[in-house]
Amino acid sequence: MKKQWNGKRRFYPVILALIVVTGVLSGCAGKDDKIPEQLSATQIGNGIEQVVSLQEMKKGDLDKLHKLYKMDPGSVDDFILYTSTSNVKAEELAVIKLKDESQAESVKDKIEQRIETQKVKFKDYRPDEYDLVEHHVLKTKGKYVFLAVSKEADSMERAFDSFF
Repeated sequence: MKKQWNGKRRFYPVILALIVVTGVLSGCAGKDDKIPEQLSATQIGNGIEQVVSLQEMKKGDLDKLHKLYKMDPGSVDDFILYTSTSNVKAEELAVIKLKDESQAESVKDKIEQRIETQKVKFKDYRPDEYDLVEHHVLKTKGKYVFLAVSKEADSMERAFDSFF
């Protein structure tokens, strides 16, 4: 009887090792590193609206997107654009999903040109608005380009990042 018990004890380290290896391997099988390309800019915009109020801003169309950022409308798959209701305010929010990820840096450069123009516009005229432009958030994630010029730019950025 004792021999039978000693034989079972030999399998405990093997079973324990299998449990540990299974746990480690399942822990490494986390999120896929690919960006969810089926996600639309509109869905991301709705997520941002859940976090911050965009009621003080007006929604822009494709013409406004082209006018502000000098983008080729044919390169855009989906987008949301919110701008200030007044020319004396600097607030902007844009989430742009491009058809081709290789265009992201080019679009980002065009948006940076817009930011520089806004800095010149507001620097001496409206220092508080200049500060918003100066502390803007501009980033890319795969096919997505994100811009936030707002007092709540950090919250908008966190909401954007939560989708990836």
